[in-house]
Amino acid sequence: MSLGETYLTVLGWVGGDVQFKEVSGRTARVSFRVGSTPRHYDRTHGTWIDKPTTWFNVECWRTLAQNAFESLRIGQPVIITGRLRTNEWTDDAGERRSRVVLEAFSIGHDLSRGTTSFTRNPPRSESDLASTNTPETSATPYPQEEFTATPVPLLPATREPEAA
Repeated sequence: MSLGETYLTVLGWVGGDVQFKEVSGRTARVSFRVGSTPRHYDRTHGTWIDKPTTWFNVECWRTLAQNAFESLRIGQPVIITGRLRTNEWTDDAGERRSRVVLEAFSIGHDLSRGTTSFTRNPPRSESDLASTNTPETSATPYPQEEFTATPVPLLPATREPEAA
C-alpha cells in the first residue's frame, strides 16, 4: 500500500461488455463498467428505495485481465477491490481530458447473490517468464505463486469416535 493512494472496494453489477485488449502485443488488459446502487428500506412505504447508481470504469491487467474476460458477463454481481487512478490525455482538438479508473487487483462474484465455480490457473513455466523480456509488475498485493492451495474436504470421509 502506498501513501496517498485511494483504495476502494465496490459491490456492484457488471454493466457493460468486458473489453479485452493486448497492449504492446503481449500484456492483457480488460476494461468494463460496474454500477453500484445503494438501497435503503423506507418504513413509511414498507419498500426498498434505490438511491442513484454510481458507475465505475474498471481496468485490470495480465492474469487478472484474462481471468476476468473469461469469467465475467453483463448483469453479474461482483466485488472489486482496487485503487483509484486518474488517466489524463489530450484529445484530437488539443483539449486536456481525464477520467477516474478503478484499477482492480481483485475481482470476484458476489456469492451472497448466487453460486460460481473456481478453476485454478496452471503454474507459469520458466519459458513463459523468460519470453516476456521485461520483469512483470503486478497490481496484486502478493506474488502469484507465494501461496499454495491444498484442497481441504468439508466433511471427513469417516467419522472418528468421540471421546467419552
